[in-house]
Parts: sequence; C-alpha cells; structure tokens
Amino acid sequence: MRFTLFRRPFSSCDLKQSACEPPGLGGVRDTGRSVDLRKVVISVLFKLNRSSVGLGRVVFTMRAVSANLFALLFLCALASVFYVWSTLENRLERHTRGFSAPGAGSFHQGLPADLSAKTFRALLTVPAAQRPHLGDRLEARNLTDQTAFAGNRDYHVNGDNKRSALREGPVKLGSPVEDGIFWSEWLEDLLPVGFSEEYALSWRERARTYRIVKLEPGCGRISNQLATFADGTKACVRYGINADQVQGETLTYYLASLLGITNLPPLVLSQVNSDSEQWAAVRTRIGGLLWSDMAVVSLTEWVSNLTGVVTPAPLRQDSSGLHPVLGELQNKTTAELLELMQWSDLIIFDYLTANFDRLVSNLFSLQWDSRVMERDTNNLLKTPRGDLVFIDNEAGLVHGFRVLNMWEKYHSTVLSSVCVFRKRTMQRVAELHRRRDARKRLRELYRDSEPLSQELGFLSDEHAGVLQDRIDRIYKHILHCKAKYSQL
Repeated sequence: MRFTLFRRPFSSCDLKQSACEPPGLGGVRDTGRSVDLRKVVISVLFKLNRSSVGLGRVVFTMRAVSANLFALLFLCALASVFYVWSTLENRLERHTRGFSAPGAGSFHQGLPADLSAKTFRALLTVPAAQRPHLGDRLEARNLTDQTAFAGNRDYHVNGDNKRSALREGPVKLGSPVEDGIFWSEWLEDLLPVGFSEEYALSWRERARTYRIVKLEPGCGRISNQLATFADGTKACVRYGINADQVQGETLTYYLASLLGITNLPPLVLSQVNSDSEQWAAVRTRIGGLLWSDMAVVSLTEWVSNLTGVVTPAPLRQDSSGLHPVLGELQNKTTAELLELMQWSDLIIFDYLTANFDRLVSNLFSLQWDSRVMERDTNNLLKTPRGDLVFIDNEAGLVHGFRVLNMWEKYHSTVLSSVCVFRKRTMQRVAELHRRRDARKRLRELYRDSEPLSQELGFLSDEHAGVLQDRIDRIYKHILHCKAKYSQL
C-alpha cells in the first residue's frame, strides 16, 4: 500500500527542514512524493535499535569494569587477612610466649584465651593417615637405629632373663585377674619398672648441668628441638606454642610419679640463656629459632629404638571393652596381657590429665576415618621388649582442662571401656580420693623436685579442683566395676 504525503502550508519549517522533523524520523520529509510506509518504519526501528545497542554496550562495559574492580579489591583484602594470620601463627609457633605468675593459672598473656587452643588442635581435624605429610609430631618418634645415638639409654637392656622368658610364653601361672577387677600379682611382678625413680633422679641431675652442643629438628613441631649433650646423649627440648604446654607436660610427669606410673621418660626444666654455660654453644641456633631469652623449656630424655603402637582389639570401637572376663583374657599370651595392663594405666592416666592427644583423638577421628584405630596411636611408643612409653604429654592437665568441654564425652567413653586395673595404681587413686589432697601433694613433689617450678608456675585453683574431681570420678568408676564383676 502506498500513501502520498501532501504539502502543508508554508512555514518556517520549510526554511530549515531538519528543525521540524519528528524525533527519529530524519529521513522522512514533506517531499510531495509517494513514500513506502513499511520502509519508513523499518528505517526508524533500525536506527532506534542501533542506538539502544550502543547504549547497552556502554552499560555492560561499565558493569564489567566495576565487577572486576570489586573482585580485585576483594582478593587484596583476602591476601591481607591471610598475611596477618600467617604472621600471627608464625609468632605463636616460634616466638615469644607469655608466662603466668606462680600459682596464678596458666592462660596465655596478651592473646585471646582460645587462640592457642585452636592452633594446638588444628591437626586433630586431619585423618591420622594424612598427618605424616604435614610434618607434625609423628616425626618425633624415636625410630632411628640406636647405633646412631651411641650415648643414649636402650630401654631395659639389662633386664632379668628369667622374667623376660616368662613374658614371652603362654599364661601358665594362674588367672590373669584377681579380686574381680585387678590384674594378678604375678603379672605385676613380670612388668619391669620403666624409668625407675632412682634412674630419673640421676638423669635429671645430669641434664641440668650438661652442655648442649647441638640443636636440630626431630621432636615434632619446629619450635621443639632435639638437643645433643656434650657426652653424646640426647633430649627433646620442648619450647611449646605457649607456657601452658610446657607447664602441662611437666605437671603431668610429676602426677605420674605421684601415681607410681613409670612409663614417662625423665623430664627436667631449663631456662634458655645464651650466656649460660649450658646453652652458649648453640647461641646462633637459638637466635634462628626466635626463642625468647630466659624462656622456661622442658628437656625430656630421648630414648632410641622405639616403635609405634596400635590400639589393641579390646579397646577398639567394635569391641565391648577391656573387662575382667576370663574367657577373653585367658586366650592372651603373657606379653599381650602385660601390654593390656599398661593400656589400663594409660587410660586412667589420660582421663585424670584430660589428655585428648592420644587414644581420645583417635576416637574423635572415627567420624571420618573408620580405620584410625588400626594405625599407630598418637604419642605412644613401645620398646623392643613391649614396654609402653608415654611421650609428648603437653596436652595434659593445663591445656586439657581448658578445652575439657570439647572432649569430655570422648574421655568418658574411653574410661567406661575399661574395668580391669593395676592394683598399685588404684590404691594410690583411692588414697588421693580419701585424703582429697591431690593439689597439695602434687605441688610439694613438683616444688621439691624442680628448681624452676616458681618460674613456670602451678595449676590454678580452678584446675586443681578439676583434677580432684576427676580422681573422685575414677574412684566411683572402680566401685562400679567392682560391683559388676566381683562375683565372677
């Protein structure tokens, strides 16, 4: 269809046609000729479309630039946070620690109360199978051949040959259990003293004066070091992330002495002083480690030729526990019974100290690693003769009590799995329960044995109360087991 546009009356628009053209219709004028309306409409729409596309491109480009700029700013902010956090972690790991005043508790000074707890617990959220790749304290195992450490003590080398033969053979001397819930006396007699009181006293006296000639990695995290003394013997120096851990390990050692548990290597405190005769030879190394001058550290005897320990079957998640059921225990060899006896001591001990970094951490890891119990237990080693060695106890008492709410259900589960005990250990627990003087006796032993006890401090009143409460709970658990199994 064609239309004719008629000429309108003369006006000023005729002098300047463009001034009177409708917006967007610049190509249509009063020409007096026939015009194809479809072409006009198409032309108008095309021009409008080109204008809108151009504007859209501008808007899109501006939005893209804004989005990229925002993303860049966000990444810069994340990088800044990561840098600050990494620096803080490094300082926690390797630099100055705050020490509490004697008897005034043990919370880290100048940092949030839960910061060191989170740092210390970080690797517990990683399945045990992956931990060796992270360089954690699994490296601390004394697995090196003992010939490389000629000066070190080989655990129980000079044991009784007759006793050793009895340990290796089948059970021939009677029932492994007596009085319902206690390991038999003949089994107790076959278990040699691990680190005797006399030996520990002698080692501590020497370690306080020996010159340290070398510090090197080999005792877990980088802040801890393997020290070589002038006579060739070695010790683990534990600097710790904060003073809680050194204090916890030290008090755990003396609590073991109070209970008659001899599975912990001897420990002594020392004060880092580059000008002292003991530390002068490693002054440069101390500077590289960023250790604080006059910091109190623990020295623990290094024992060679030790291997890892797998949780025994009665204590795994698919078992009913370690109970004085003769049908189950009589099928064990003497060596297996002696190891189970030591495990019963370990479970009582870790419950008292709230140490979550051994069997309890394995129990916790079961939620994502169903085979964790089939691998080596954290911080537990064994001599060639089968005697257990409890190492790296820095999670005990102070730190363990501070995070107790997070771990208590696992501690209770492990404790309830055991109903057979060493009589000598339980007699001491019963005495501490009856006299209710655990704090007094532990403090006296600690201060009488350790010249630096004042510098490191002791349990707070609150934590001393927690220790006494856990002693009382174990005593009640013993009574429960006795009522359940005394008639067997």
